[in-house]
Amino acid sequence: MLQIRDLTYRIGGRVLFDGASAALPAGARVGLVGRNGTGKSTLLRLILGEAAPDSGAITVHPRARVGRLAQEAPEGETPLLDCVLAADTERAALLAEEAATTDGHRIAEIHERLTAIEAHTAEARAGRILSGLGFPAEHHGRPVGDYSGGWRMRVALAAVLFARPDLLLLDEPTNHLDLEATLWLEGHLASYPGTVLIISHDRALLNRAVDRIWHLDRGKLVAYGGPYDTFETTRRQQMDLQARAYEKQQAQRQRIQGFIDRFRAKATKARQAQSRIKLLEKMEVLAPVVEDHAVSFDFPEPAPLSPPLVAIEGGVAGYDGRPVLRGLDLRLDMDDRVALLGANGNGKSTLAKVLAGRLDLMGGRMQASSKLTVGYFAQHQTDELVTTQSPLWHLRREMPEATETKLRAHLGRFDFTAQHVETPVGNLSGGEKARLLIALMSRTAPHLMILDEPTNHLDIDTREALVAALNAFSGAVVLITHDPLLVELAADRLWLVDGGTVAPFDGDMADYRKLLLERAREERREARAEGEAAKGGGPAGGVSAQTRKDERRAAAELRQRTAPLRKAIQAAEKDIERLTAEKARLEAALADPALYQGPAERLTALQKDLGAVGRRIEAAEARWMEAQEALEAAEAAA
Repeated sequence: MLQIRDLTYRIGGRVLFDGASAALPAGARVGLVGRNGTGKSTLLRLILGEAAPDSGAITVHPRARVGRLAQEAPEGETPLLDCVLAADTERAALLAEEAATTDGHRIAEIHERLTAIEAHTAEARAGRILSGLGFPAEHHGRPVGDYSGGWRMRVALAAVLFARPDLLLLDEPTNHLDLEATLWLEGHLASYPGTVLIISHDRALLNRAVDRIWHLDRGKLVAYGGPYDTFETTRRQQMDLQARAYEKQQAQRQRIQGFIDRFRAKATKARQAQSRIKLLEKMEVLAPVVEDHAVSFDFPEPAPLSPPLVAIEGGVAGYDGRPVLRGLDLRLDMDDRVALLGANGNGKSTLAKVLAGRLDLMGGRMQASSKLTVGYFAQHQTDELVTTQSPLWHLRREMPEATETKLRAHLGRFDFTAQHVETPVGNLSGGEKARLLIALMSRTAPHLMILDEPTNHLDIDTREALVAALNAFSGAVVLITHDPLLVELAADRLWLVDGGTVAPFDGDMADYRKLLLERAREERREARAEGEAAKGGGPAGGVSAQTRKDERRAAAELRQRTAPLRKAIQAAEKDIERLTAEKARLEAALADPALYQGPAERLTALQKDLGAVGRRIEAAEARWMEAQEALEAAEAAA
């Protein structure tokens, strides 16, 4: 599907690709990873032909349709559903031609092609994608221009997914999604029928939606089989082996050089010394392992406060006299780590503003410590940065009384070097701007930090540094994030914001996934029931009700007819449970440091077993989903 051969490309004298090569077979799902600024987005531009390589070649299958997430959000009065349907340009052209032609033979050809591309299911498919990305069915007819930029980018994502290109290119597709839409996207991409190349820093997405990794490092593309966790383990093993080989060779070279230095001047040993000089010259010099610079975060420690930090009783929150949240009975203490769950628009940001003191309650009572300081981070704050000014200037603006040394030291906590503190913000990467906002947010050593999507634009290593810093922080943390791994690693309490209320969620992220799946199935059942009623297939269409005897007979027949599907569902669930336990066992074995001191064959075998188990889990999940959807279809048709 895609071939990259000896690619070299420079920007402003800086080499991004230096003889890079890689091959992407049809049907593969690849995650492209690497540090911020290494050239991942540039590679997509090169594949699309928007930039030309200095040397080398990029070849895409000549008949392949290539699609990417649009860089510009759609706008205007076009309804959401029509905007998505328009992405299938072949379907739109065929329908337009059908309406214009009177040639019966051509109309027959058009109908045949429309059937081949499943045009009859187009609206249903587009609707499912929109619903999965957070647009309820009743909103599919609304104009796209009614939505904010982030929501309109979701429409753009829905459009490219609906078009189903042969080669799908996605650059950070989860940046504009909430957790619920991210979980849906993971499943959708995992079963995508074409070839996928995804740039992402979302570790969970890279573990669930791809089957191989391309690592862009020092101008080269290195391919690894398996999801991200397997790549990370394999790469660490390779680096350890390289480091040991380099150390062994350096010791050997020192011994040979020592012999040469000792005996070069002695006539009796001159010949041996010369042979060893030639040996050194012919010896292939192994490269030392060069570790990437490790990013680190270090939040300043707040002074302890007596509990509670914040307590709300009977709270009502909203805007312009319209409540968004009611019945708030919440409490935060210094050691709390809370993640807010719930789809966008349910009130997570409203609650965050209340806790931050940026929005007063409309009703109820809120009590907070008089000495409480709150740090509030939100991605939109990037727009408030002055692009011509440096990080040091921004911090000095917020802390005018602080000394130069103190300002630089605080920026250093978030990995800003002496050079970076003077760099204009306009020259910083997205990840560096996010780190600056976090540094500004934490400048007062807050007792409570509220982080709204803090990981957008952060690479995986920086996300891990953020997790470590949050776990070391002694104050309270409230997280709003689309990154399920961040929730799992940094939060110990979950609050579900849903239906105008906030309540503790009794479970973990796996339980929340199950809840979302069940809700999606229920929505599909309701949609099918409404569709049947609208067609006149139920009581709403005026058809008389069956007798109870007939209903019982029909129900018995349905149970008998669907028994194989129910058995298939149960078998798949048992397989998933068994394989998940096997995967946990293999991951525990791979996490044992002693493994990496033993035979390499044992490590390789475990990694292969883990990859095989992962594929079997995916297959079992696909069987479960197929059987579940078939069962729902049978029940809806009965």
